Amino acid sequence: MKSIETIAFKEGSLHLIDQRKLPGHYEIFVCSDYRDVEFAIRDMVVRGAPAIGATAAYGVYLAARDLSTLEGEAFLRELKKACDVLEASRPTAVNLRWAIRRMYTLADKESAKGIRFVIERLKKEADLIHAEDIETNHRMAEYGGELVPEGARILTHCNTGALATAGWGTALGVIREAYSKDKSIFVYADETRPRLQGARLTAWELVQEGIPAKLIPDNAAAFLMQQGKIDLVMVGADRIATNGDTSNKIGTYMLSICAKEHGIPFYIVAPVSTIDFEISSGSQIPIEERSAEEVTHIGGVQIAPETIDVYNPAFDVTPGAHISAIITDRGVLRPPYAEAMKLLQEELQ
Repeated sequence: MKSIETIAFKEGSLHLIDQRKLPGHYEIFVCSDYRDVEFAIRDMVVRGAPAIGATAAYGVYLAARDLSTLEGEAFLRELKKACDVLEASRPTAVNLRWAIRRMYTLADKESAKGIRFVIERLKKEADLIHAEDIETNHRMAEYGGELVPEGARILTHCNTGALATAGWGTALGVIREAYSKDKSIFVYADETRPRLQGARLTAWELVQEGIPAKLIPDNAAAFLMQQGKIDLVMVGADRIATNGDTSNKIGTYMLSICAKEHGIPFYIVAPVSTIDFEISSGSQIPIEERSAEEVTHIGGVQIAPETIDVYNPAFDVTPGAHISAIITDRGVLRPPYAEAMKLLQEELQ
């Protein structure tokens, strides 16, 4: 299977599939500087934690390129300001912070070798982060594919495919792997209100690759479980605490409760870069709240009274106790997660 090219750096600019326009229109959004990148992340031209991280890495490079006339501390000071702007674009996805810190740390370390050298190194590092993500996704797909039984009926939420990463996907990458191994799977894709990433993006990817699937309203998922039509739930993550608590697209927590009630395995698929080793529980994860218009309007059409107050959290937190396993690029983590995370962190050091 050939993966969708979500992110590409060519002709001196960052090219992104504009995910706001899918599935009706396939358009490329071109980022010429880091401000374009900040907008692309904030306005969800690009979304999905791994894709945000890779995009932000190129944003740091573009910022550095624009600062090429500066030297030494002045260069680093202005680059740090640009990094802070990029990091503030979306607060929940830890991959954003991880990629920006990795890029800035490199710039700081190599600054004595000259700004031109630093800028060249930053481009190579952004390319490396991009390539690593694709490789990481394939490793997760292999680990996760072993957990998918023959004929599995899989429920997924939001979009975790190639569009959410640098290529291939996290949870949807595992589904791709299972389909490519002729496991006769079937996918139920939640529409994922309010931005409908499941309806617009996951459904589009499933159709593109001919994977058998049905799109369902979010509130039909529990009924399908009750009917015995779901064998496992597989979703992505935007940040994972060291006790296994996981933030993901709003609605994930509800699915985990329903899965637990019906004895259905509930899997998280995310790279190690999504684990925040600095926090011990989900209560420490900042939850982004987005505009009221995402709820009161669909496709620009108003569906609610103008004066109604709206609460629109972009993410929720699923307790580690609800999660059967966390599939990473370093293997499958199982409860107790605090112990598994400790061993993983030691391995990474």
